[in-house]
Amino acid sequence: MHKALLVTALTATALATVVVPGAAATTNGLKWGPCPAGTIPVPGLECTTLQVPLDYRDPGGRKIDLAISRLASKTPEKRRGVLLTNPGGPGGEGLGYPGVLTIPTLPSPLPQSVRDSYDIIGFDPRGVGHSTPVTCDLTPAQIAIGNLPYAKNAADVVKQAEVAKAEAKQCATSESGWMLPYVTTANTARDMDRIREALGESQVSFLGASYGTYLGSVYTTMFPRRSDRIVLDSNLGPGGYDINAMRTFGRGMEDRFPDFAKFAAPGLGITPAQVTAKFFDLADRLDKAPVAGISGSAFRGLNFGYLYGDGQFPALLAAWKSLDKGEAPELPGGEPPAENLLAARLYVICGDSSWPRSVASYQADVAVDRVRYPLIGAGSANIGACAFWPSAPAEPRVRITDRGPSNVLLVQNVRDPGTPLVNARKLRQAFGDRARMVTVDQGGHGAYLFAANKCGNNAVTEFLVTGKRPPADRFCAAEG
Repeated sequence: MHKALLVTALTATALATVVVPGAAATTNGLKWGPCPAGTIPVPGLECTTLQVPLDYRDPGGRKIDLAISRLASKTPEKRRGVLLTNPGGPGGEGLGYPGVLTIPTLPSPLPQSVRDSYDIIGFDPRGVGHSTPVTCDLTPAQIAIGNLPYAKNAADVVKQAEVAKAEAKQCATSESGWMLPYVTTANTARDMDRIREALGESQVSFLGASYGTYLGSVYTTMFPRRSDRIVLDSNLGPGGYDINAMRTFGRGMEDRFPDFAKFAAPGLGITPAQVTAKFFDLADRLDKAPVAGISGSAFRGLNFGYLYGDGQFPALLAAWKSLDKGEAPELPGGEPPAENLLAARLYVICGDSSWPRSVASYQADVAVDRVRYPLIGAGSANIGACAFWPSAPAEPRVRITDRGPSNVLLVQNVRDPGTPLVNARKLRQAFGDRARMVTVDQGGHGAYLFAANKCGNNAVTEFLVTGKRPPADRFCAAEG
């Protein structure tokens, strides 16, 4: 599973793009040229910049930049249009995502039939990466805490509240504080429609993962007649990334952890039930005596992030063995996330929804979820910067409904730690007959392309290429 989809204690790893040789080309007023230097060697990826209003209520006012990429179809006779993409977050860079989707080492790279049918479009959402970026001046210590700080008791919530209060103030007083009310999902959806217009398209299709499912839901709700084929993979609920979604991380880890316990048991010489017991033992020991800076809270967050893909299980098991011996683990890709990624995440989730402001309410939630979801519930229910956000949401949250064309396909793993099935079902219900859902009997975050289930992958590909959806919701059995 590519880390661009992770919404974890470490959040997402920023995507890179590649330099494309050759002269710049101009189409529909956009001047395409080389992308920022990066690490994903994808021939044909080209980039441009589009200016959009900071505040859509004042379209003639201040402008911000959007960085856009394109992997163009090479078969004009088969080309249907454009496929906008988003890798999740919020805060994840999307400029290189068209390249990520075509990496040959993916379990199921984007099929040629989809690449023939569309120009694949990526973009860094407002506030992110090569678009006009935001910052909260987060310190390395604040970044290290992550977004799932585990609270062992009520006093830990009070302690975290001071961190959260400082983060909220830093966001408001940073050099990008002027963007604070405008970096929202609704405005990013409006940006997507400006991209559509700039590309000269009457409609756009969309492939979004994780938080990208909420972005796609908002776009097709706000612009239903400009939406062609909408695919939502690993789904947040209809409320987006609000306090309810945050708390269900605890449910997601409970759903997913048994897969790792089954994998790890032979390597540890114990039963899956004993693996679970060892998890709590290690977390307790690390709280008392951290190893290489890894506390019990960090250990819980580490496990949550590494449950996103089966391919990360061996590294997680090795980390367990090292920590059990009091040794620093070797963690591939363990660099801290970029400050911009975490800052953009705060701007969006705090700007989209109103969050409780009472510290006591978080103490109560933590007490409940520590029992209900013992693996990490007391972390996902803990207080964050949104409790102290300096401004209320600038507009009401977009309500996802069944009004609009029947052109939405949800795809969802049964045991997804970051976007649990329970929330996907709520989104499916909100869309009504606008949507169908393909549920895949597998674990991990990301069902389409990032796993090898042919039933699930083929259903999505068929919809993107032909427009044919399953006549009813479909369940895909486990494979392999």
